[in-house]
Amino acid sequence: MSFRKSYINNKNPFFTPPKNDKRRPSFIYFAMKKASEIDVARCELNYVIQPKNIKTGIPIKRIRRLNEHRACAMRAMVLAMLYHFNISSELVQASVEQLSDECGLSTISKAGNKSITRASRLITHFMEPMGFVTCKKIWDKVLGNYMPKMITLTPLFFMLFDVSEKKLINAKKQQLGWINKNLITKGLKPITISEAKTKAKDTQMRNLFKYRISKHTFYKKKKNAQRLIALDEKEARQKILRALVGKYSISELTKMGPSGLKKQVNISYYYLRKIAKNTYPDN
Repeated sequence: MSFRKSYINNKNPFFTPPKNDKRRPSFIYFAMKKASEIDVARCELNYVIQPKNIKTGIPIKRIRRLNEHRACAMRAMVLAMLYHFNISSELVQASVEQLSDECGLSTISKAGNKSITRASRLITHFMEPMGFVTCKKIWDKVLGNYMPKMITLTPLFFMLFDVSEKKLINAKKQQLGWINKNLITKGLKPITISEAKTKAKDTQMRNLFKYRISKHTFYKKKKNAQRLIALDEKEARQKILRALVGKYSISELTKMGPSGLKKQVNISYYYLRKIAKNTYPDN
């Protein structure tokens, strides 16, 4: 019985906006207010919609409502997704990990490993099959895994808290007006809703590729550090010394002297040890 009571780490998750973030459009604040006033986890849509298998489209049989732990997670997640929602592209401009962290759904094991399973399952096993969101995964050939999901909010998502598709379309027009006003001020041509959507999606894709490149560099550096640290310490220090001798000119080495060079070896060795243990800072 005690196990059943404690199998959830955070029983009362809530969304905490990122610090020092820029002001969001008025529609976002309006939608977040509506979503906080209505219990989105117990909305009638959750009982009348038949979830479907994302790959096959075959209906999935549901025999009970959301349990309270997943319902609490959904209440927080809806606010987080709204906060990061890009009106023009309809995309959530945050990774599942960032959403999980900001909702208090992430957990850290004793070994220091982060888990975002609770948030990921909520999206993959419920919100996506119900049609509230759609997710697109992009395979990264460099890292050999998927890049962060691109999450799109559907009109059905907004119906959870009584915001109509018409209201959403009006918000897009208002956002487009603001974008075009800035473009005209800069002497550029105004764009259409379709062009604004494409431009916003392209920006998100570029950000994902920047993420990929930085992550690839990080893991390449980490792998090299782990390979070096796995050696006998004396051998590892000798390798670092040879690398430093090749890095500096004769005049720089002379100025540095034996004690200065030894200090650089120590700094490099402990820096590599730190890299070998670090995890990639996704957010």
